[in-house]
Amino acid sequence: MHIFRSHGHVVGGSLLIAGTTIGVGMLALPIATGAGGFLPSILIYLVCWGFMLCTGLLLLEVCTWMAPDTNLISMAERYLGKTGKMACWLIYLFLFETVMIAHITGGGNITREIFQDAPSLLSSIVLYTVIFSPIIYLGAKMVDRINFLLFSGVLISYFCFIFVSSRYVNVSFLKLQNWNKAWLALPILFTAFTYQVIIPTLMNYMNRDVKKVRHAIFFGTSIPLVVYLVWQILILGIVPVEGPNGLLEAAAKGQNAINPLRHFVHSASVSNIGKAFGFFTLTTSYIALALAFLDFLADGLKVKKVGIRKFVLCLMIFIPPLLISLINPNLFLKALGYAGGVSCAILFGLYPPLMVWVGRYKRGHTTGQQIPGGKVFLSLLVLFVLIELGIELIPQLMR
Repeated sequence: MHIFRSHGHVVGGSLLIAGTTIGVGMLALPIATGAGGFLPSILIYLVCWGFMLCTGLLLLEVCTWMAPDTNLISMAERYLGKTGKMACWLIYLFLFETVMIAHITGGGNITREIFQDAPSLLSSIVLYTVIFSPIIYLGAKMVDRINFLLFSGVLISYFCFIFVSSRYVNVSFLKLQNWNKAWLALPILFTAFTYQVIIPTLMNYMNRDVKKVRHAIFFGTSIPLVVYLVWQILILGIVPVEGPNGLLEAAAKGQNAINPLRHFVHSASVSNIGKAFGFFTLTTSYIALALAFLDFLADGLKVKKVGIRKFVLCLMIFIPPLLISLINPNLFLKALGYAGGVSCAILFGLYPPLMVWVGRYKRGHTTGQQIPGGKVFLSLLVLFVLIELGIELIPQLMR
């Protein structure tokens, strides 16, 4: 019992981070990285994990300089000025809308498949939103408990999926290598490794114990990395990249990685476990991200999270993405691409090193440093983000 009391917050915090990370992006990863092949995708995974781990620790450093219950808006205003604050508002709102649209449309698709296409897609989208959205109103402690149950479902269904599907892996499919196309998956990978949105909330939940939050960040991001690598082996080893119902065709249709499986694995158990896994991964990140956005709105609008005010904030969180999803329910991959390629890259890739730069070298903060390396290392992180933004935006501008 003493061990649990000592490390319970770290375990819960790690699972919140892992649950935030392992979500809708995971279902898109094999589709986005398939064209590049297995080995190139593994290298990209490791690079993105290391980068996002660093920026998360930098954001934690900024949190140590701020008062309790502050969020990204207040951080941006203090260290990047009014322009940084306004840009943060606009980009964060765009990020949240695109990610929530992807979650709602993906959750609706999974719900429809679970019920074997009985409800329509639009009805499934509404049903998914109505069932899981009210959890956020109950607060962080309730989300933590429900997230623990959902993440348990993620792990159980994940290991079951490994067990029943590993026999279908074709090793020859894993030999494909196309390094030129591998880097094009960076925007989706940025989404898949995003968790920084939960760090300010985690600081409050863990009583601003920086050491515990740091441990939670490391363990919470390492879990998704391992999960993603095994997932990559399974999907790329079962579903061919080219040909009918392959990964390229799934990408063209805006599908997730679960959809093409049934064409190559004629097993009801594999299909059902895959659906369960997709459902749990979507829902864990759905409620964790919504909780983080509740804190973001409350901080940005200076509204207390109580009574009718909290209810209105919840409506602001769920109604807009639901309406957009109902208008166009096929925005899964497009929404994730824009979310990761632009919003996540700027807010959680560019903002943390810039804010730390200002805090360390303009404001003279000498406490709470989480990463060594000084200006050179911060500059390299900024350069990596600019390269990723070029990969995402230049093709769009050329079109």
